[in-house]
Amino acid sequence: MTSSPPPPETESLTRTQILVAMGITAVVLLGIAKLWLKFGSASLLPVYWNLNAIVWGVGLSWAIVLASALLYRFWPAYRQSASFYLELVIKPLAWPDLVWLGLLPGMSEELLFRGVMLPALGLNLLGLVLSSICFGILHLSSAKQWPYTIWATVVGGLLGASAIVTGNLLVPIVVHVTTNWMSACLWKLRQSRAV
Repeated sequence: MTSSPPPPETESLTRTQILVAMGITAVVLLGIAKLWLKFGSASLLPVYWNLNAIVWGVGLSWAIVLASALLYRFWPAYRQSASFYLELVIKPLAWPDLVWLGLLPGMSEELLFRGVMLPALGLNLLGLVLSSICFGILHLSSAKQWPYTIWATVVGGLLGASAIVTGNLLVPIVVHVTTNWMSACLWKLRQSRAV
């Protein structure tokens, strides 16, 4: 009698399902941010377009990608958690889709968490901690994903700190978009070489 392998914890998603989910999530987060601005007492953290903000954003994203790579190498629970996420979300996507993976979550999540929530809670340590925890919870897909959620919370703290220090929402937007895009590209490249 042969035994069949256990069913996967989560079914694989298709490219279309991933892209639609990213689009819907971006619209929902944008809607929440707009409603918060309309009915709350918060004001949007400003966006100042300048080269310095872009350079800082790209530099911080490199630091986050390198830190994630170190965690991936030396923390088995994080490696398992991140691998699950990367397989689920990035594997079905084509190379051009990675632009959307950077832009949609990067812009919509930053608008809500650092652009609206952080100023509403306070541009201080308490606001930073609370908005970072909420950002981490957004990335919790199952109880087994706790290491990735911890990482997302820490990254949320770095993104929030960059917003507080610079007073410019462009910095965390650039960090988030670039980090998502670089991480996905590096993973896709590594997977193509393994085949």
